Amino acid sequence: RVGRALGRRSVVVLFIVGGCQAERNEAIMGRVRTKTVKKNSRVIIEKYYSKLTLDFQTNKRVCDEVAIIPSKRLRNKIAGFITHLMARIQKGPVRGISLKLQEEERERRMDFVPEVSYFEGKMAVIDPDTKAMLDKMSLRLSPNVTVQSSSDYGRQRYDRR
Repeated sequence: RVGRALGRRSVVVLFIVGGCQAERNEAIMGRVRTKTVKKNSRVIIEKYYSKLTLDFQTNKRVCDEVAIIPSKRLRNKIAGFITHLMARIQKGPVRGISLKLQEEERERRMDFVPEVSYFEGKMAVIDPDTKAMLDKMSLRLSPNVTVQSSSDYGRQRYDRR
């Protein structure tokens, strides 16, 4: 569970309480990351991303500063998973972690407008039948649409090899 308490200076302090059954049987089962470790690691990364690095020792010290973790073993597991997630974040966005940097990058990509439209530079070639259909629908052709003569159209279509 993650509980939050506000201090005098309105600093968020995380109280992390672990100790589920899977964590105690870890020596038997192998390396299992529990829900406690994963959730708390994500919370710490979202709040203190600027202080964290790809170094386990540094992340361990940051965990000591920002969270009250009841055991050394749990602290090390959280710091290890934070290090793992930081490496994944370097490669690209990670599901379940919302970072301001990633959100700003996404906004920039979505707001990008190219200077020259993709369609302005392209020349479209249509056959006379298509032009006749467009004329019947009373649609006017844009300047970059050319009508291909019927003799060229057949030759182009069947000579592709």
